[in-house]
Amino acid sequence: MSAFPTTPVEIERAMTGQFNGTHAILPSPTIQNHAAFLSRNQQGELECTWFGGSLEGKSDIAIYRSIFKANQWSEAEALTDDPGRSEQNPIIFRPSSQSTFLIHTAQPGGNQDQCVVRMREIGKTPRELPLPKGTFVRATPIVRNDGAWLLPLFHCTPQNGAKWTGKHDTASVAISQNKGSDWRIVPVPNSIGCVHMTIVPTDQPNHFFAFFRRRQADFIYRCESTDGGESWTSPVATQLPNNNSSIAAIRLTDGRLAICCNPINKDMSSDRRESLYDELGDDARPEAKGGCEVVWGVPRAPLVVAISEDNGDSFPLQVTVANSMGKCLSNDSLDGKNQELSYPAIMETLDGGIDVTFTLHRRAIAHVRLTPNQIGAKK
Repeated sequence: MSAFPTTPVEIERAMTGQFNGTHAILPSPTIQNHAAFLSRNQQGELECTWFGGSLEGKSDIAIYRSIFKANQWSEAEALTDDPGRSEQNPIIFRPSSQSTFLIHTAQPGGNQDQCVVRMREIGKTPRELPLPKGTFVRATPIVRNDGAWLLPLFHCTPQNGAKWTGKHDTASVAISQNKGSDWRIVPVPNSIGCVHMTIVPTDQPNHFFAFFRRRQADFIYRCESTDGGESWTSPVATQLPNNNSSIAAIRLTDGRLAICCNPINKDMSSDRRESLYDELGDDARPEAKGGCEVVWGVPRAPLVVAISEDNGDSFPLQVTVANSMGKCLSNDSLDGKNQELSYPAIMETLDGGIDVTFTLHRRAIAHVRLTPNQIGAKK
């Protein structure tokens, strides 16, 4: 388990990007940094994207990128700049060695039900994907055997003049068979409250599992497709608790499944907050009625990588990446009250370990490298 500074001032001083062999804190010019995503560029270098600005939901939130080379994370580079929307949840997608796309969300204030999804080649003008208003992304698309793109979605569905609270969020997969020009949506049945869908392939063609964060803050849920994502089973609970915070899941080269998450739920803490955007106070609409019971404020720590050899039926090995009190009753990055270790991204290292990046107290993006021995890699 890696030790990190705890106060906003200490974290700021440590934002040098220097990797000490186990961990680093990425440089950033912004006071809030959140929602990391990991990928490798054409040169094989690890790169991290995230959103940064003053406060989640504010219009100064934009997408940033840093590249890791020679044990050093580069200075953050801004990839987007829409002064009217909060640009969030970046994804780097490389369907081929010649193409690199940035996919991200863009919303006005805390109104996730008015969000749009944008895609662009880095450095070029973005285009808005033809998806329903309120659609969000978080996890990387999958390229199917026939070349189709599968983009996991969740929908913050507008509710007749009521403000978004998460009560009516559902999951789906958007499928494009013409390289992103057109998309058709395949709903995940009975998925209310299931968000941040993350698709994990198996060694069988067109056989996928998918894992979900849950608005109900109970457990990570899982569903399955055996026809290339054209249909899905209803999500069911796994053994892993979930606190209504993001997860990351990948298939390792040895066949095992790795999920990074906070293994805590609403039954393990009494901490609660009204909504995700308490601090903004910019939406006077009444709350939506019906839907699922949404829980906000459950602590976001510890952060662990859980390993499964049976596609998520069990997780006998859980490795702690970092720990704290996990308090997340405020999104403020400077008052020291936020202590979350959240929104992880994971990628297998070239030698069979795991790189993890995550939100450190909303102040910075942290990087931890787990060795093959730590995760019980098969020889």
